[in-house]
Amino acid sequence: MDSSTSSWIVLAHLVRPQGRKGELLADLLTDFPDRFAGREDLFLAPAGFAGPAAEARRIDVTSSWLPVGKNKGRVVLQFAGIDSISDAEALAGLDVVVPSERRIPLDAEAIYVSDLVDCALFDGQTEVGRVTGVEVPSATDGARLAEAAPLLVVESGDGSEILVPFAKAFLESIDLPAKRIVMNLPAGLLDVNR
Repeated sequence: MDSSTSSWIVLAHLVRPQGRKGELLADLLTDFPDRFAGREDLFLAPAGFAGPAAEARRIDVTSSWLPVGKNKGRVVLQFAGIDSISDAEALAGLDVVVPSERRIPLDAEAIYVSDLVDCALFDGQTEVGRVTGVEVPSATDGARLAEAAPLLVVESGDGSEILVPFAKAFLESIDLPAKRIVMNLPAGLLDVNR
């Protein structure tokens, strides 16, 4: 990776120390929590970072695990060289990122959330707006609801926000290079979800 890289994918947001040996509790922003340890392409950077690799801090994850109870849905990360609570406190608020070109390949039917952001969403031939984010429905304990479709957060032409279920039943086509998603939405859905 060269020093001009500026496209990053956020995998986790470090919240606070979790334990006495430098472990950190993090908000999980990937569907692959088992793929942190052993990767050589992870970095720490401030939230919203878009700079070159030379300005991010390379980091090695020595172990990771999924907590239970009130922190279910998050991940605990242990980094090489971070061995105390005070070391961990210094990292709180940073993001764990990976260069976009180093993302792990997905199977044929899966799509990265970051690839959906900034796509134009169409209901048939009518442009609804631009995807600004994706919300994943979760239970009160933070666990993802596997049976619920993710919601595309769409900014319409008039600036209002619309939530659109990203369900296979509604999906007609996705052209990621053209940043275009075409769906066939039920009548009235756009009015209900404004």
